[in-house]
Amino acid sequence: MKTFTTTTMAVCLAAGLATGAAAQERTEFKVAWSIYVGWMPWGYLEDSGIMDKWADKYGIDVEIVQINDYVESINQYTAGQFDGVSATNMDTLSIPAGGGVDTTALIVGDFSNGNDAIILKGDGDLTSLDGMSVNLVELSVSHYLLARGLDSVGLSEADLDGVINTSDADMIAAFATDDVQAVVTWNPLVSSILESPEANKLFDSSDIAGEIIDLMVVNTDTLAANPDFGKALVGAWYEVMGLMAAGDEDVLTAMAEASGTDLAGYKAQLDSTEMFYTPADAVAFTSDAALPATMVSVADFLFDKGILGEGAPSADFVGIAYPDGSVTGDAGNVTFRFDTTYMQMAADGAL
Repeated sequence: MKTFTTTTMAVCLAAGLATGAAAQERTEFKVAWSIYVGWMPWGYLEDSGIMDKWADKYGIDVEIVQINDYVESINQYTAGQFDGVSATNMDTLSIPAGGGVDTTALIVGDFSNGNDAIILKGDGDLTSLDGMSVNLVELSVSHYLLARGLDSVGLSEADLDGVINTSDADMIAAFATDDVQAVVTWNPLVSSILESPEANKLFDSSDIAGEIIDLMVVNTDTLAANPDFGKALVGAWYEVMGLMAAGDEDVLTAMAEASGTDLAGYKAQLDSTEMFYTPADAVAFTSDAALPATMVSVADFLFDKGILGEGAPSADFVGIAYPDGSVTGDAGNVTFRFDTTYMQMAADGAL
């Protein structure tokens, strides 16, 4: 809690400067990403030269930077060090949007359909967590998944011995220690942990399909002032999506190796990921009436945890805008936008 609160305060102080600097025409941009099955294309885009090809088409430069710590990548974006970052819907709402940085979901890439999981060491079920401590990245989607899982069996976080904030970079090592009883994390960490004969998966994101959504988000003012930035990112992304959908094994193997697994392991992770390989599928999902309901649920969770913006008076504190122009939350404080404009351009062959 302390880490996120401190970050939010810093962001509120920096947001005005960052926003002012962003709202001007530029030719150089930086986006950050971290290791996750649905985000491995970003590393491939950089290494393969596909990003450079699309950036050159629009006369700009886009640098794609891998950050080893997921939450830190979002913090750096929020502080204005990057123009975009790979993030989930929940973490976008709680950190940049909740901190006052107007942010647009440029690409809705997938939703987790089993990639995030609650894992117990030894025999048991979700009710076995009663009285236990659980290791996770506190206040991330893992925390949300835990809350949803506990609720499904009539438990709550108050029934636990507590949650222990653990970096994703340390999760595998933590599970191997005698002190850790249960963890909540995401792939490829889930796959690695489940290799242990002691690991017992209790609940995963397929049980709440469509709620943990993986995005590429960008600064709204930067995008408005530099639409070619959006066009280049989206064009490059869907070129790689086409290669993946066609089963290009060279492409998939490169992503597998970069994520620390082999081709079979990466394909297994993709099997538990609802990838939107075509822009039309992404547009359809983003335009569906289920999305606002999901975001209301996420906002309620964040408010309950006290992390929906500094001093948020209610779960409606942050306004979230959708492609049809509707808004959930405060219409006077919209800082999170689901915009299908550029994905629709890709679907129409207009990039």
